[in-house]
Amino acid sequence: MLPRRDRVALPHKVGVLPTRAGCFQDRAAMSALREAVAGGGTAVVCQVLAGMGGVGKTQLAAEHARHAWDSGEVDLLVWVTAATRHAVIDAYTQAAADILAADPTDPERAAKAFLAWLEPKPSPQAPRWLIVLDNVTDPGDLTGLWPPTHACGRTLVTTRRRDAALALRGRLVTVGLFTPAEATTYLQEALAEHGRHEPAADLAALARDLGHLPLALSQAAAYLIDAHLDAATYRTRLADRARQLPDLLPEPGSLPDDQPTTVAAAWALSLDRADTLRPAGLARPMLQLAAMLDPNGIPEGVLTSAPALTHLTAHRSPASVDSPAQPPPAVTVEEATDALRALHRLSLIDHTPDTPHRAVRVHQLIQRATRDPLTPDQHDQTARTAADCLIAAWPETERDTGLVQILRANTTALTTYAEDALYCPDAHPVLYVTGRSLGEAGQVVAARDHFQRLTEAVRRRLGDDHLNTLAARGNFASWRGEAGDAAGAADAFADLLEHTVSLLGEDHHSTLAIRNNLATTRGRAGDAAGAADAFAELLEHTARVLGEDHPDTLITRNNLASWRGQAGDAAGAADAFADLLEHTARVRGKDHPDTLTTRNNLAFWRGEAGDAPGAADALTELLSDRIRVLGKDHPDTLTTRNNLAGMQGRAGDAAGAADALTELLSDRIRVLGKDHPDTLTTRNNLAFWRGKAGDAPGAADALTDLLSDRIRVLGKDHPDTLTTRGNLADMRGKAGDAAGAADALTGLLAARVRVLGKDHPRTLTARNHLAYWRGKAAEER
Repeated sequence: MLPRRDRVALPHKVGVLPTRAGCFQDRAAMSALREAVAGGGTAVVCQVLAGMGGVGKTQLAAEHARHAWDSGEVDLLVWVTAATRHAVIDAYTQAAADILAADPTDPERAAKAFLAWLEPKPSPQAPRWLIVLDNVTDPGDLTGLWPPTHACGRTLVTTRRRDAALALRGRLVTVGLFTPAEATTYLQEALAEHGRHEPAADLAALARDLGHLPLALSQAAAYLIDAHLDAATYRTRLADRARQLPDLLPEPGSLPDDQPTTVAAAWALSLDRADTLRPAGLARPMLQLAAMLDPNGIPEGVLTSAPALTHLTAHRSPASVDSPAQPPPAVTVEEATDALRALHRLSLIDHTPDTPHRAVRVHQLIQRATRDPLTPDQHDQTARTAADCLIAAWPETERDTGLVQILRANTTALTTYAEDALYCPDAHPVLYVTGRSLGEAGQVVAARDHFQRLTEAVRRRLGDDHLNTLAARGNFASWRGEAGDAAGAADAFADLLEHTVSLLGEDHHSTLAIRNNLATTRGRAGDAAGAADAFAELLEHTARVLGEDHPDTLITRNNLASWRGQAGDAAGAADAFADLLEHTARVRGKDHPDTLTTRNNLAFWRGEAGDAPGAADALTELLSDRIRVLGKDHPDTLTTRNNLAGMQGRAGDAAGAADALTELLSDRIRVLGKDHPDTLTTRNNLAFWRGKAGDAPGAADALTDLLSDRIRVLGKDHPDTLTTRGNLADMRGKAGDAAGAADALTGLLAARVRVLGKDHPRTLTARNHLAYWRGKAAEER
């Protein structure tokens, strides 16, 4: 028989509080805890400190409990390491034995007795208590074990869980990362304790590399001290993807502040737990996929795409499959979303469906800790799957510029984490899609630079003769031309054509495509007649190889007709487009986008040939069909509206053109974004027709603003930027400043000679306008 225990006197403390961490910082969460305490130290609610592993929840709870004890706010303090139900019952049993002299050999009965003692008493001398349930890993463990909530007691919970069962218990306090200032201050103080001082900028950069995670900063500081490294050297090691995260942290026996585990292992148990939540076995492969993408935000559609579902099906944890002998059932979108919720509940990710473009955020160190254990084959396979997911989520028409920008950011992150995987066995299409997306968003210089780097990377990994290398070179040449270097682009295409012919022959589709691009680039470089001749030769070749009805043959006929017009034969171009329209409608159908595009081009050249009213009527009919077939917000529909407005102006209704372009500008901003090249073009056209309608000063002001934006988005030498400079000069002259127009055109002429050459048609046009405004300025003098 056990000896009878004596009851302890209050105040009393049960359990051992964690040692105060070195360089502890008072944070916003501490203020939130204090605010929830009413007068006299009475808690008004149960409080739940929730957050990802490593943010310092236990230290904050311990500091709060220590303050309550030291200040005499509570008569009983119970600290419970609540990772399991058994641990909670053991702590309650100890408290019951101390306070009630309960028999500890019957833990369940003792725990219930303790909880009963916590219930409100009519006595005015009821004891004040604080119970801290630290590191609750499963809300179900607390069923029947929650302390009562009343005026004399407080309950404080720390957990990585974000289940409703916890949040509904009381006030939820989310514990986040250190602020950048807090993180830098922590590193400074931790190193200073050992006589170490580093530049604040280096420590701020290291804090940023570690994602401002308190646990990581603490362990990194210990590593710096033990290894006698400076922050810059440590950052270099941290950036080395060949190193494993555990190798950059203290050994388990050397962790500071009595920490039980390293950062690298901090989330392992949480992931194991998440993998058991419904749908079982999907949390781990989902996190592995998210670990390859942008920590700052992943669109939910990427992680629920068809390639993602295939990945989850193939890598579902075997223990979660009812019959290992049977192939696992295909994972559904609903299950993939539930896997994200499971990871969110364990604070391994932040999943916010209300912000779908950045629905999933993952701390960069959780990502690294997830990637590191993968074998090389697993790593590369997961990386290419992530690339497949990005392609699957990429819209065919980039109307949502915010979404596309985030997809590009995810490609950048993926390339950073797993670039080699994206070139084996060949260059992944996402690398090309990202570059084209940059260009189509108006970032033509960025697109050019992207494809220059891609060309070098593909050539280095796959060789000069690989088809991916040829494709990268072609894209680089195209965007070089779009960025203003048409002559350089033409030379690049000429070199590429020679190489392609030697590898693939004259009749290969890649050869024909390069000849098409070379002819176009020559025309843009100023030789419209040469471009028309080149397309005439290419048309004969394409028709022979592919046939008269092949889409590429029809496209070549389209290009030939356009360059005939640009070479000065507008009527011939209109006739050619009339013939092409009949052919295209027969082969492709009257509602096919190519047929509609041909109708657009026919109307344009009818207007150029002098029939602006007829062109306007044709575009009005086309607009109705494009709305019916493509929708009112399709880029081609918006282009038709732009062209129709221009034809209205040419037909004599400048004010009507300006009104139509004002409405179009609003829609282009909404659909494409304010910096899209088409939006900028609409602003240019609107200013032009405002000027034509009599408001030259207003047009000049609008073009001044546009010029600033075109330089920012496209660069100072882009053809569209130079066009805006020319239009602005003309509008200044029409507004009464002929001398200012002449000065502006002098600068423009120099730029056009430098970028396009002295004989380019646009250079000659600039010379003509300069002479005109010089004459006007002389007349005014």
